[in-house]
Amino acid sequence: MKLAQRVGRTSPSPTLRITAEAKAMAARGVDVIDFASGEPDFDTPVPVKEAGIAAIRSGFTKYTAAGGIDELKLAVVEKLRRDQGLTYDTSQVLISCGAKHTLYNLAQALVESGDEVIIPSPYWVSFPEQVLLNDATPVLVQTEERQGFRLTGELLARHVTPRTKAVVVNTPGNPTGSVYDRRTLEGIAAVALRHDLLIISDEIYEKLLYDGLTHVSIASLGPEVQARTVVVNGVSKAYAMTGWRIGYAAGPKDLITAMTTVQSQSTSNPTSVAQKAAVAALNQGEAFIKEMVAEFDQRRRVMVERLNKIPGVTCAMPNGAFYTFPHVGRLIGRRGPEGPLTSATALAAYLLQEARTVMVPGEAFGSSDHVRISYATSMPKIVEGLNRIEEAIRRLK
Repeated sequence: MKLAQRVGRTSPSPTLRITAEAKAMAARGVDVIDFASGEPDFDTPVPVKEAGIAAIRSGFTKYTAAGGIDELKLAVVEKLRRDQGLTYDTSQVLISCGAKHTLYNLAQALVESGDEVIIPSPYWVSFPEQVLLNDATPVLVQTEERQGFRLTGELLARHVTPRTKAVVVNTPGNPTGSVYDRRTLEGIAAVALRHDLLIISDEIYEKLLYDGLTHVSIASLGPEVQARTVVVNGVSKAYAMTGWRIGYAAGPKDLITAMTTVQSQSTSNPTSVAQKAAVAALNQGEAFIKEMVAEFDQRRRVMVERLNKIPGVTCAMPNGAFYTFPHVGRLIGRRGPEGPLTSATALAAYLLQEARTVMVPGEAFGSSDHVRISYATSMPKIVEGLNRIEEAIRRLK
């Protein structure tokens, strides 16, 4: 069978593949510690679950409007006003089946062959793949670790061409945990306005911030910037609702309308019950977030401190999300039982077999010198997993 060429331009999500491998090993009885997961290990808050149960009991189990229910759109509008001082109408909001689905709808509605989308590297794995799936070209711009892996206005300007359609900003970032400050965002916005670019602002980790930092949405920098920005967010990370699959976008009305049309012909509406639960999360979930972030903060500090004590590993302190992104370049070339480790992927494979720990190699995110290690797991597992990793690395020759 001859498949569409677009399938050959992309590849399965490596994070989902690695997580599935870890779960398969655990099912076989292997004592594996999963540091690859991209989801909180906390349970969904009780009021949110109760809202979902109430929706089932009341019979709210039918189709909804393709773009989501008005009650949830209003909750999104209020959330954006409350948190970022942004004003939207419900016609400027789309509810989708997770932030990933939101981004795919956006790519479908926005880009085509000949278009370019600028993506800072390291990047979340699906950013370039979704551009490729829609026949456009991802332009990967390498950022520097010493500058916090942040895209700057100057760096953006050097990569803009007449074919550039959009630029992606992800703060806090996956996989690096980097957080953009207002001044850096102002530099990016100025370039975007000068070149008439759409800004795709992925803010899914906005609530997971540490060290007293506050989230700045690039859309909040002024009416002109807001008019050229699509804010992408969801309830998965902040409210431990990954399986509920609710994301949303807020942006220019004509683009949101086009995205809604795409969704109406692909998935149709997000799950009715999950939408009701998401309303409760946005309206009642702040206390839960504070508790979760406090726990993540403790884990973050323990993990970074331990990683920096392992020979050949250095790790900057992330300011957001729940990932560390340690530099392991000095371990490449060292020798394990199967021979020299030629890449971060080979190192991750070695640690899977020798330390029974799972992590995502940096190649999945555009870096051959890093691995992503999540601290969205319990403190005992973090301590035990890092003990295993250190022991295995010390055995390398």
